[in-house]
Amino acid sequence: MRIDKFLWCIRVFKTRSIATTACKKGQVKIDGTNLKPSKEVFGGELILVRKNQINYQFKVLNLPESRVGAKLVDQFRKDVTPKEELEKTALLKYAKDYYRKKGVGRPTKKDRRDIDNFQDDTNEDL
Repeated sequence: MRIDKFLWCIRVFKTRSIATTACKKGQVKIDGTNLKPSKEVFGGELILVRKNQINYQFKVLNLPESRVGAKLVDQFRKDVTPKEELEKTALLKYAKDYYRKKGVGRPTKKDRRDIDNFQDDTNEDL
């Protein structure tokens, strides 16, 4: 089975074209080598997928006939991603939640719109 089709079948990627693009960009590797989307996958291989700034690792157990349900995915792959990689999601969440402190630097576009809306509201009251 092709690597892009396999990743789509086990629900790593939402569409097959996204899986193909990831292979072309070098975000999918087997044994540390970049792959073409047409690379054949066999059982027992270790696949490294970089998705959302996290390196996931999957071991191929079996090849599905077609796309499988979410409950059946574990029959076809084993997740061997290190815990350190999974802990990165918490750090990324904190990084995204951070917002600059008031009075530091120039206003963002959102800040500017809020200021304009506030000024328009006060002018209408007069």
